[in-house]
Amino acid sequence: MSSNPILLVNLGSPASTETGDVRRYLDEFLMDPYVIDVPFPIRALIVRGFILPRRPAASAEAYRKIWTEDGSPLVVISERTRAALEERTKIPVGLAMRYAEPSIDSGIDALLARCGSVDSLTVVPLYPQYAMASTKTVEEAVDIALRRRGIPYRFVPPFFDDPGYLDAMQARIAPAIGDAQYVLFSYHGIPKRHLRKIDPTGKHCLGSPDCCDVASAAHATCYRHQCMTTTRLLAERLNLEPGGYGLSYQSRLGGGWLRPYTDFELAELPARGVQRIAVVCPAFVADCLETLEEIDMRGRDSFIGAGGTSFTYVPCLNDDPQWIDALARLCAESHTSTQ
Repeated sequence: MSSNPILLVNLGSPASTETGDVRRYLDEFLMDPYVIDVPFPIRALIVRGFILPRRPAASAEAYRKIWTEDGSPLVVISERTRAALEERTKIPVGLAMRYAEPSIDSGIDALLARCGSVDSLTVVPLYPQYAMASTKTVEEAVDIALRRRGIPYRFVPPFFDDPGYLDAMQARIAPAIGDAQYVLFSYHGIPKRHLRKIDPTGKHCLGSPDCCDVASAAHATCYRHQCMTTTRLLAERLNLEPGGYGLSYQSRLGGGWLRPYTDFELAELPARGVQRIAVVCPAFVADCLETLEEIDMRGRDSFIGAGGTSFTYVPCLNDDPQWIDALARLCAESHTSTQ
């Protein structure tokens, strides 16, 4: 067996659609200091005093709408991706979730049990764009787990502008958009303060209206810059005209988050003359609650209810063979770069 296996890490899902399981999942997720980045007592008050008494029941109902016979779409699709990548590379590939199961510890242990000795591990946070609440928290958790085991490792960097990722996205989007008047690129939202906190310069992010267009070391970890770059590069590949596409952010929790908001855009676009829309979610590589329920169900209803006539949701890359090829190359390049 290979001594240089691969570990894929995604966000995670509750164990079931039962309210108790959803509550446990939300507690682990929202109590992460990289997600709600306030001191522990305040975070506990927000999460356990205000969110958990009400939100789990509503979230459980949302999960029921998308749940499959095999379980959570995110976990099921991520497992298919793992198996496809292993078949493609002939290298052992493991799977872990940042929250819930398979946990990072259990995912690593299962992979090690298959491999025996390991020279080094290639870890892939399955997030194209870097963010504190996704990539950073995975890096921290994996670092703790692998240092404890004494295993060297390397992370595949964000692939927001990787040609293979972009080619796979283009191939997925192009035949789906049909006669859409407008393509909306919807990314998961984050609080603006996250950009400032993770800015290595301490002053660039949101320091000026055009900060994402001005070269800076901050761009290596700037989610907003990377979302804008992905959108621009995909629009160029798809030959979209200015005014024929836009960028927005979904799934906000509270105020002070990146704008424009996806739900506002979907409700307002028909009044601006857009009757036929296609929505793409480039921040997600596997379909999940945020894409299947929030966009393809609630987003669709909002757009049609506001007067739109045609709504196309473009599925995530999932286990598409072209994406698996790109993922294999990203892992190989990461391994070569550390030799």
